[in-house]
Amino acid sequence: MASKINKKQAKKRIKDLRKKIRHHDYLYYVKNKPEISDKEYDTLVDELEDLEYQYPDLITSDSPTQRVGAEPSDEFEEVEHIKPMLSLDTADEDEVNDFDERLKRELQEKNINYVVEPKLDGLSVELIYENGSFSTGSTRGNGEVGENVTENIKTIHSVPLKLRKIDQEMPEKLAVRGEVIMFTEDFEEYNKKRIEQGKEPMANPRNAAAGSLRRLDPKETAERPLSIFFYEIMNADADDIKVNTQKKAIEMLEKWGLKTNSHTNKVESISQALKYHDQMQKKREDLAYEIDGIVIKVNNFDYQKKMGVKSSSPRWAVAYKFPPRKEETQILDIVVQVGRRGTLTPVALLKPVDVQGVTVSRASLHNEDFIEENDIRIKDWVKIIRAGDVIPEVKEVNTKKRSGDEHQFTMPDRCPVCDSKVVREGAYYRCSNGLSCPAQLKRSIEHFASKGAMDIEGLGGKTTDALVEHGLVESLSDIFHLTKDELTSLDHFADKSAENLISAINQSKNKRLTRVLYGLGIPDVGKHVAQLLVDKFEHIDNIIDATEYDLLEIEEVGPEIAQNIIHFFEEKQNKKEINQLKKRGLTMKSAKKEGSVSGKRFVFTGALDEFTRSEVKDLVSREGGESLENVSDRVDYIVVGSDPGNKLDEAEEKEVSIINEKEFKKLLGV
Repeated sequence: MASKINKKQAKKRIKDLRKKIRHHDYLYYVKNKPEISDKEYDTLVDELEDLEYQYPDLITSDSPTQRVGAEPSDEFEEVEHIKPMLSLDTADEDEVNDFDERLKRELQEKNINYVVEPKLDGLSVELIYENGSFSTGSTRGNGEVGENVTENIKTIHSVPLKLRKIDQEMPEKLAVRGEVIMFTEDFEEYNKKRIEQGKEPMANPRNAAAGSLRRLDPKETAERPLSIFFYEIMNADADDIKVNTQKKAIEMLEKWGLKTNSHTNKVESISQALKYHDQMQKKREDLAYEIDGIVIKVNNFDYQKKMGVKSSSPRWAVAYKFPPRKEETQILDIVVQVGRRGTLTPVALLKPVDVQGVTVSRASLHNEDFIEENDIRIKDWVKIIRAGDVIPEVKEVNTKKRSGDEHQFTMPDRCPVCDSKVVREGAYYRCSNGLSCPAQLKRSIEHFASKGAMDIEGLGGKTTDALVEHGLVESLSDIFHLTKDELTSLDHFADKSAENLISAINQSKNKRLTRVLYGLGIPDVGKHVAQLLVDKFEHIDNIIDATEYDLLEIEEVGPEIAQNIIHFFEEKQNKKEINQLKKRGLTMKSAKKEGSVSGKRFVFTGALDEFTRSEVKDLVSREGGESLENVSDRVDYIVVGSDPGNKLDEAEEKEVSIINEKEFKKLLGV
């Protein structure tokens, strides 16, 4: 322990130690150019910890000693982003050229320069610095609202808790965007330790990074080797920041001590951007981290502003991904799985192979036509990719490896699950047994209970399989007949878990009609089309009775969707099921005409005490109102929680009615 010194001396020494430690953190984690040994660094940290232990009132939140220390939390709070964290449209080479031509045309410029950077395969985060000190960190979430992972981000050593001083005044508030990753070597070492501890290895660096950052206990996150690269100033137009190009923003990030990617470049034309793509693809295997393409951004911020954004992506940036990596393995067998609509899909069972850090042992073969066109046989050696770096797919057959042991696959004429007759519809085979087929019933229940539909927590794959296999559920409506005794008769249910599931099932009866409609699984009727149907017809009976002409009056409903809706409701089994759901008390009409806020439009900003963002949106919808993401003249109310974002300023400018959470509850009568 450091020798006892008085408080005045300690304050001076603490300030000096923090400055030295931050400097060496910057050299080690950002510049990768350490000047002192690990032992010398540890000596500085030990002295600082000793002095802070002697004088705890001198501890500050941005001290290097405060990276780990927060208690585990039960859940992450929601945080509204300074501005939406948008995703990127992906493009191939032709589409990249089209992107450039469109920009030139709309901006009326002969040439545009861009900033290009590697597309990192990690987890996107927003960090807020207030007067130079790190205050809040959040995940991307839905783009508007993310999870507060501040304490976990503090454990990442390449995140400075205090920005470096530069030759201009520190901004009052700085919002930056970065990508949390795990370097390949760190990932391999981390997995090695997991295996030694008898734990399952993580699939790939991206999953490891995402899972690590979302641990409820920051001490667990601190044990995992996370890193970060910063690439955007989200409030670059603030009066005390004022940068006007992406290149300048990167330079400012570097000056503040925020780690940027050394492969980020400014290019003078789209042809140079395409050349950069080819160069990075060649370098990909030699990099210390995973990338899956490049990002091309308009450099000039005025041009970015003129181009604007779409609902979820900017019009001034695009991602140009690399072709998926191919790995070779053998098809051991081909089996058939049955989907929730009865479609029989052939699936290749593969000799397990590592594809981009993921062990792949199955791949969809789509349909019989795909198998015949590619002459795929059992025992063939094939090239496997992960389409979009996610979904395993058979890309080509290595016919040179054929030995004569290979044999053809033929689709069955009976359902492999229920032995019912199989019928061919175009390129696909379907089981004719509907929800009487256990496989279709299981998948239909999973969809009905899913988060976007009825959101019945606890009714996942394992539970659904058990309910169907034990004969407790033979239709969707049977879910609402389940009793505690029936559930506890199953192996994995105790009294409490059975009570929780029944409670979740009963609560789902209050879900709005849009969710019910989506949960029914009508072909081509997703959440958006379901909402359009409810907006027009208001009651499920009106949708059932609608003619093709009625349905086609909805702009986004074409002939194929209209026919799917009509055919679905013509089936006797489906009509019977809807009648049973009505009897169970599910919502079958829109609250639009009779709710407490009928026709009113709401925007939410800041964190609410009693509701999550999805809960308030459901509540508004159930009472006939509408939730919007952005402030405009159409908005009636903005509901303000703690730490509101820029939307509050916009609402004041447009003279939108501003209410707090208590007033919102009173308005809705809750």
